[in-house]
Amino acid sequence: MNTPYYIVYEDRLRRNLDLITSVSRRSGAEIIMAFKANALWRTFPVFREYGVASTASSLNEMQLAVDELHRLAHSYCPAYTDATIGEYMRGSSHITFNSVAQFERFAGRIKEYAASPDGHPISCGLRINPMCSVVDTDIYNPCGPGSRFGVTANRMPAELPEGIEGFHFHALCESTSHDLAMVLAAVEEQFAKYLPQLKWLNMGGGHLMTREGYDTDHLVELLRDFGSRYPNLHLILEPGSAFTWRTGDLIASVVDVVENSGISTIIADVSFACHMPDCLEMPYKPTVSEALPDGTLGGYTYRIGGNSCLSGDFVGDWSFPRPVKPGDRLTFEDMNHYTTVKTNMFNGIQHPAIVLKRLDGTEVTLREFTYNDYKNRMD
Repeated sequence: MNTPYYIVYEDRLRRNLDLITSVSRRSGAEIIMAFKANALWRTFPVFREYGVASTASSLNEMQLAVDELHRLAHSYCPAYTDATIGEYMRGSSHITFNSVAQFERFAGRIKEYAASPDGHPISCGLRINPMCSVVDTDIYNPCGPGSRFGVTANRMPAELPEGIEGFHFHALCESTSHDLAMVLAAVEEQFAKYLPQLKWLNMGGGHLMTREGYDTDHLVELLRDFGSRYPNLHLILEPGSAFTWRTGDLIASVVDVVENSGISTIIADVSFACHMPDCLEMPYKPTVSEALPDGTLGGYTYRIGGNSCLSGDFVGDWSFPRPVKPGDRLTFEDMNHYTTVKTNMFNGIQHPAIVLKRLDGTEVTLREFTYNDYKNRMD
């Protein structure tokens, strides 16, 4: 197949889903998927087999849950409006509010909708912010000073507003169960008096339980212990990356090799800015299968640059066991989570196709992109 293309492996998806399902069963917690990390809906038939529900942070994500997972969403948005709240009500089983003022603004409408002939019950929650920062990268730290997310303990009302049935917090990013333990301790210390009054507690995302080395036994023990202290609470986790961690790659080709000031740069037919934006945002250096492991002495060293006009569209350096030449293939590993959802068509760069490798080894193209996809973005 011509490059570039993303390839997703069904067996790896099922491996992650099996592990997540096991953690849910052992801990008693419900684990739902965050669309912000994975919205590749053509793979959702696999997720439906496991009964996966989802969290949504926009109307589009909410509608995708209804259309493709066939489930109402757990919705959270930093700010609902008169124009959007009606749609959120129709597509949500849970709605979490970022502030008490937002809840008070729409509580009446939700109550009326739930009681109407066409309505359904909606459980309302409030996002809290325990101000416990365990994330080092500021752009992904929702608990940093001045964060716009959630109500801090000193801003909570003395009495829980009538109609609030749950709390939601989100403080992690590709974190460990021990990070969660620190955050849970902060939540208990600051919000314990409210917890016996609630029906559920959503612990947000960032629980990277499918990463090698993650202590799932500790996570299960932590959740079971917390649940035993608050048996009134239905515990919910909503990881994103964990569902699609190491389930897909981006296959590219070397187009040219250039040299400047002693630096040899591979120009590939993909773009970090367009197709792997987290590499520049986080930032992080992805593994390239054909390159030598980091720290290996010797080899031929290259920077890799994207095929766009952005000067900063590069990451480096990698060493290869032999000289790299045009036509060689490059495999950027682990390019499913937070990748296809963030891609863009800056510079009109051709978007990679998306391929699924099924359990029987066959490959099916889920989507190919054309000029019209680029043009119609501005239609």
